[in-house]
Amino acid sequence: MLHKSGLRYPWRSAVAIAGATTRRAASTSSASTSTSSAKRPGDTHKEEHARMREETAYLKWDRDYVLHPYTSMTDPLPTYPVRRAAGVEFELEDGRKLVDGMSSWWAAVHGYKNPVLDEALRKQIDEMSHVMFGGLTHEPGATLGKLLVDVTPEGLDKVFLCDSGSVAAEVSMKMAVQYWFTLGQPRKTKFLSLRNGYHGDTFGAMSVCDPVNGMHSMFQGMLAENVFVPSPEGADDAATQACVAGVAAALESRGDEIAAVILEPIVQGAGGMRVYSPAVLKAIRDLCDAHDVLLIFDEIATGFGRTGALFACEHTKFTFDPLICDKSADASGESATVATRNDASWPEAPVVPDIMCLGKALTGGYMTMGAAVTNRRVSEGISGQGGVFMHGPTFMGNPLASAVALASVNHLLASPWQDRVAKTSAVLMRELAPLADMPTVRRVRVLGAIGVVELAEPVSDMSRIQHAFVERGVWLRPFGKLLYTMPPFNSDALEEEHLVKIARAIEDVCRDP
Repeated sequence: MLHKSGLRYPWRSAVAIAGATTRRAASTSSASTSTSSAKRPGDTHKEEHARMREETAYLKWDRDYVLHPYTSMTDPLPTYPVRRAAGVEFELEDGRKLVDGMSSWWAAVHGYKNPVLDEALRKQIDEMSHVMFGGLTHEPGATLGKLLVDVTPEGLDKVFLCDSGSVAAEVSMKMAVQYWFTLGQPRKTKFLSLRNGYHGDTFGAMSVCDPVNGMHSMFQGMLAENVFVPSPEGADDAATQACVAGVAAALESRGDEIAAVILEPIVQGAGGMRVYSPAVLKAIRDLCDAHDVLLIFDEIATGFGRTGALFACEHTKFTFDPLICDKSADASGESATVATRNDASWPEAPVVPDIMCLGKALTGGYMTMGAAVTNRRVSEGISGQGGVFMHGPTFMGNPLASAVALASVNHLLASPWQDRVAKTSAVLMRELAPLADMPTVRRVRVLGAIGVVELAEPVSDMSRIQHAFVERGVWLRPFGKLLYTMPPFNSDALEEEHLVKIARAIEDVCRDP
């Protein structure tokens, strides 16, 4: 049978091309150092990528055949070829090293080539790589479930292991709807969410992302219509009260059709990296209880230490200490906007949801996995009369993912992660606060191991900005008006000089965004 390429064995052609490319590169490099794939003086970022595509065969295949996220399908943004990753750095095919300021979309909290996580995968693959989770179980999956119950807030005691963070959001929403359906309230099918929220790119998750300011507006005609209220415009009492008033009004008028409130606690991630007060969580928990509505916390981006608490919903008036500064902030890093911590409204203990979504850092960035952790109220409501929960991913509870998740969470708990987050936060505050006075910058925010510089206008050319960061030896992935960093805070290799390098690169880009 002929392949659509016209070749009987197309992979042989690919191997031959790769071999020829390697031999050609070796031959030319021995003849002249001018053909080295290291950057040449005077190269623009477009010229550099054109040359790299010529010298690295798989880059051409990548551009011709592979689709990447959030870019054109016909004229995509350039991709940078990574040869290996270790510690907190990527090494590109041309030998350049980049400090990873993104933790590979916030997941690789321990950095790369972590010996504890590497060994967990090696050991597990010798036993089994996968078995279905329907009707079967295994030690890493069951042990991970027990560990997640132990580390999440008190009262969350049932774990559904799934494929990813987005799927965890889907699972949590299905749990909420099925809970009310089983209890004889089938009208409760809608969700209340905050503006500027983001919960994933699958259909249920998209329906609770901001329909106006988010990235999914073109799908509105297909998505379920849910209820949205303004998100807090800061971390002070006025912002808290305005948000809570919106939630209260929505629940008062539509509580009989709302299954759950779903939100990202403390930090709204891809919807704008906004930081708000724990007092919002406490007030919304009280409102949900009063109106008989479930509460879902999406901790996919914030879980496992990123904000300075193990889970963001565990922040209280004793732990919440963000930097939120506008142009009046001085170089000392003092915040121009200070949360007032009204004792009556701020929580003194963690605010516990009915369902918590986990993902990203759950496996330390090694494998895709998510989890929805719920309480007995929900689990018994769904199955107390013999009902079954209607969801079952093929790779649910995958042994490899379970084993590395176990290793990652235990490694985090055994490490001085809180001190590491505090030190990371202090450096980011010190280095980023002065940027608030730059004419191109609107606001700077830092909480835990999250640093955000919000520009006055969106970046003008993503390809150029990405190239500018790479030229400065840093990997960051800005979007919209945001230049932000979430470094691998629990890597043994992370040093203050890495954080300073990231901050200096952000400062340079702010001069000409």
